Amino acid sequence: MSAREIRKQFGDELDEKLVEECVSMCKIYQQTPEDLFYKWESIHLNLSSRSEIRPPFTMDSVASLKASLNRGLATGSKKAQPKTKAVRGGRNLNPAFAARYSGATSHGTTVKTEPDAMMVDIPSRASAAVTFKGPKEDMASRKRRAYRYMYEKVFERSEVLDERIDEFAELIREHYKIPSSGFSDPAASTGEDVMVVGRIVQESEAEPGTKLTESSLILETSRMLGSGSRVPLRFASSLKIRGGALGAGGISFFPGVLVALKGKNGGGGSFLASEILAPPPLRTRPAKFLSDPGFSESPFSMCIASGPYTSDSDLSFKPWRAFLPILKSKKPAVVLLIGPFIDASHPLLKMGAIDTTPLKLFHAQFTKPLRSYLDSSPGSIAILVPSVRDLVSFHAVYPQSEFSSEVSNGDSRIHLLPNPAQFSINNIKFAVTSVDVLFHLRKEELLKRGEEIDSIVPSSHEDTGTDSMANTCRHVLQQRSFYPLFPVPQELAHEVNLDVTHSQLLRLGESDDGNVAPDVLIIPSRLKHFSKSLNTTSTLNPSFLSKGTYAVLQVGSGGNIKPEVVKMDSL
Repeated sequence: MSAREIRKQFGDELDEKLVEECVSMCKIYQQTPEDLFYKWESIHLNLSSRSEIRPPFTMDSVASLKASLNRGLATGSKKAQPKTKAVRGGRNLNPAFAARYSGATSHGTTVKTEPDAMMVDIPSRASAAVTFKGPKEDMASRKRRAYRYMYEKVFERSEVLDERIDEFAELIREHYKIPSSGFSDPAASTGEDVMVVGRIVQESEAEPGTKLTESSLILETSRMLGSGSRVPLRFASSLKIRGGALGAGGISFFPGVLVALKGKNGGGGSFLASEILAPPPLRTRPAKFLSDPGFSESPFSMCIASGPYTSDSDLSFKPWRAFLPILKSKKPAVVLLIGPFIDASHPLLKMGAIDTTPLKLFHAQFTKPLRSYLDSSPGSIAILVPSVRDLVSFHAVYPQSEFSSEVSNGDSRIHLLPNPAQFSINNIKFAVTSVDVLFHLRKEELLKRGEEIDSIVPSSHEDTGTDSMANTCRHVLQQRSFYPLFPVPQELAHEVNLDVTHSQLLRLGESDDGNVAPDVLIIPSRLKHFSKSLNTTSTLNPSFLSKGTYAVLQVGSGGNIKPEVVKMDSL
């Protein structure tokens, strides 16, 4: 046990006396620094609103921690008694949904926890068979992800949107070797072709919920590149598309997409684009690196499932229960589960038809079976990614913080990640989100065809990225964002409570290695399940477990990835 490990969890600002106290507690109570941090986090969340920023760690915090650890020693051997409790708007509820349950009485179908659902918080220290590297776990990073929401200011949102345009312009400038002064204001009249960069928005007079059309396209610039001007966008009949994927057949527009165009404003009040410059793909790791025997430390398998985990007609979680024997049979090294788990939009939950808390329901349905599986498969790990619809989440906004440690009961084999999340397993890079961005994009996108020039040739014969669904997936990669739309489509706004000012947490591809494309991109969607290869990225839609589908991923030596979507026979 070292001071460095303590500071890694609690922050570098911790003074020497507090570090010594923490080291002492770890030794006396046989806790790891991570266990100790989670215990303090749990104490704070139990005593205060979850939307609050954690207070500084002080000597009072030390006293609270010791008291809690002593209570744990005193009660750890006692058998947990079964309890049922009507749902109320309390600390186990996502605050965004708590009002629905305030004063609700149970009626209709009821769900009770099993007698041993309330487990003692004993973290597992079994060594994993794979090397997992996830988001940073220091206090500053956790606070950054668990930001306070519903405090967005208009000027902050405007600044973030402008910054994205300016960053995109720099990306285009470097890729196409454009001079630093090479971008112009699309609202300024000119007799010659110029280069412009901006965001696509829909004209203000369009009916709410109306899909984009060529006649309703507006190009919005940043204040730096064009004084924030907005100008109608039109296309030349001889439109060219430069630098796109070979065979893609065109390029799509949707509200929020960042674009680079060549053309001119002849004084008619609109910008006439003669050429579209496709954004460059994310950098891929060299083939030599991928083929290195040491690239993937060892082959591994992964099972991937996404919620909902039960049908709308009941809370029996039949699909999830049918999936558990499959896990025990296949024994994957990694189990990736994507929310929603306890779905706030479930008809019975909306009616208040349960007599227990969401957290206890989660423990009974998910935590206990998961721990049982991990006990039966030594070395395996589980990864949980929440949904904004999860009742056991305290963060009902996107980007979304990870679950609290009480969800996993402190089991170190169960990794709690934010939504979206980027992580690696044996050097294979994964990117995942529970938001159905593919459906949102398909609903909004407008395909514009043109002559392909200087197209990017697929780097692999396995590339399947020329159909319409592959092109939709490509938006996420090219825009370098898990959610490139803005604003959220009006009729789908209930699915994504988007916090624009924290959109840096939605950036895709950022890592210690720079901006690198993920090896696997996982986006569950109500659209038909699929697996596609886009350049070096395997893109996967496992659909929903409630529909009877899940995905299996086999990773061989040298990073050879084989994804497959499987249909369960028992449903």
